[in-house]
Amino acid sequence: MKLKILPTHLRDKTRYLAFQATSEIPLGRDDIISLISEASRDLYGAYGTSKLGLWVVKVWSYPSPEKNMVKGIIRCNREETNATRAIIPTITRFKGKRVVFQALGISGTIKAAITKFIK
Repeated sequence: MKLKILPTHLRDKTRYLAFQATSEIPLGRDDIISLISEASRDLYGAYGTSKLGLWVVKVWSYPSPEKNMVKGIIRCNREETNATRAIIPTITRFKGKRVVFQALGISGTIKAAITKFIK
């Protein structure tokens, strides 16, 4: 038996948050996922984190000898965009090294987020 897909009017509405991270060591997609989930859990707890509906959609890395820059897109629920934005600046350390996260902006689609904030 095939599962039915929810109609669009019953799905959660989503927004896409573009971010930029600069660190002393290279960051991968798995590292970013763990950093964001830990920061969210520390700030809001397990219940609050589940309401956010966080998902790392895409990550671009720009390595250089001095600093390693990463840009990416996070999906979140439409009602929780401010709470998701609040998580980003709380991430300051990864494996004992300094990390700086910045929220670049929020968009309604992935394509718009890429053209406005990433490229």
